[in-house]
Amino acid sequence: MSGISFTLSENINLAPYCSMKAGGNAKYFVEPKTEAELLYALKYFKAIGERYIVVGKCSNLLFPDSGFDGAVISACSMKGMSVENGIVTAMCGETLSSLATTACENSITGFEFCYGIPGSVGGGVYMNAGAYGGELSNIFVSGRFINESLEIVTLTKEELDFGYRKSRMAFEGLILISASFKGEEGNKDEIRSLMDELMAKRKRTQPLEYPSCGSAFKRPVSNFAGALIEQCGLKGTSVGGAEVSEKHAGFIINKNNATATDVINLLNLVSDTVFEKTGVRLEPEIRIIE
Repeated sequence: MSGISFTLSENINLAPYCSMKAGGNAKYFVEPKTEAELLYALKYFKAIGERYIVVGKCSNLLFPDSGFDGAVISACSMKGMSVENGIVTAMCGETLSSLATTACENSITGFEFCYGIPGSVGGGVYMNAGAYGGELSNIFVSGRFINESLEIVTLTKEELDFGYRKSRMAFEGLILISASFKGEEGNKDEIRSLMDELMAKRKRTQPLEYPSCGSAFKRPVSNFAGALIEQCGLKGTSVGGAEVSEKHAGFIINKNNATATDVINLLNLVSDTVFEKTGVRLEPEIRIIE
């Protein structure tokens, strides 16, 4: 891989790169810093027939303890943000919090819900991340993507088929390079105040002191996963080092050196128990890589 600035690492432990701090090793690991480097890496692994996956901050995904038999391409170093005519354009590796902060600095409202979501712009668009009544599809305008043929395409909000915690990205192997978002003109002090309020609420209600993947389950129709889990008496339930948070039942935390298997087994236990007791089948929001 000469002529480019990133290095190809082998047999890298993925746990430090994942917010759950669990999971096995990757056969290969690459961190491109630019669009050109990302495209080069994709073409390289495709040419040699190596399986690959592009990830962001891994705040909502979990690799198994057996690891990933292929190349993990981390886009977290792909940074850059610009603002023009009220539109914020961000590279895929930027964090959702930095997206909100940039919008605030430019007196653009509508991004406040992003503040404190631990993921990247790329991962956020992939799953239509959201919180406190907002989601990225509300502000998304368009994005530049690499498709499965490794061609660069531009897709609008309508073309991305957003749904609850999903987008067309997941079904077509699309990889985000950068995305543009649009809010409304607002008051910087009021925007900052709302961001601080939402962050305070996160700290008060969520177990941020422990590694986790955020909400472990998607919200069921006309209900809340955390409420159902608590109703079933599952708060504090643990498998190995993984535990249903005492602070917020919707979170599964890495309480004590949990393995990915611990987390997966606890997800299944909670889902099965809630189904048996309420008839509601909870669907994991955590993306488990196989």
